[in-house]
Amino acid sequence: MDDTNPPVSAVALDTWVDELRASSGDAVERLHALLLRAARFEVRRRAHSAPELSRQELEELAQEAAADAAVSVLRRLDDFRGESRFTTWAYKFALLEAATKVRRRAWRGREVVLDPEAWDRVEQLAPGPDASAEHAAFVAAVRDGMRGALTPRQRLVLVALTLDGVPIDVLAERLDSNRNALYKTLHDARARLRAHLTAQGHLGGSE
Repeated sequence: MDDTNPPVSAVALDTWVDELRASSGDAVERLHALLLRAARFEVRRRAHSAPELSRQELEELAQEAAADAAVSVLRRLDDFRGESRFTTWAYKFALLEAATKVRRRAWRGREVVLDPEAWDRVEQLAPGPDASAEHAAFVAAVRDGMRGALTPRQRLVLVALTLDGVPIDVLAERLDSNRNALYKTLHDARARLRAHLTAQGHLGGSE
């Protein structure tokens, strides 16, 4: 069965929200079944990133993801605007939960060094002796910008996400934060670094 295209319930789509608001047991069961199909699909798709997990452990992750997604959907029913099928809207919650759980499990036990002064590792990007002076100046400007234009928190998040490749939900867990807060920190860090490079003449005034 193609889990990417879940079957539409015989119940009219526009009754989903009303039934769930009414705490209909049948509607909640159908919602959970839908989300479980989505979670299983996403867990299987990402299983290669956690090869140590058994089929039973993958199924447990899917079950957990479906349960958490159901809670999120029920809590955010008022956010549904009918711009797409309700099933499509709800399906995305399970995909996100499943992807997050697989990434977190894959990184379990892996050391994440969170060093706000790790900006100096940009030296690894330094050009070789045959590179142009312009390139060398740009790399130096990036290092100076990370040191002088960013806060320690911004440096930590920028390095972890862009240099170390730490998944954002894993980083959020390690920092006792959340994805939205880290996205904003990353956005602000990039904006400050871009402004610094622009002021130094390495970037144009417009994006």
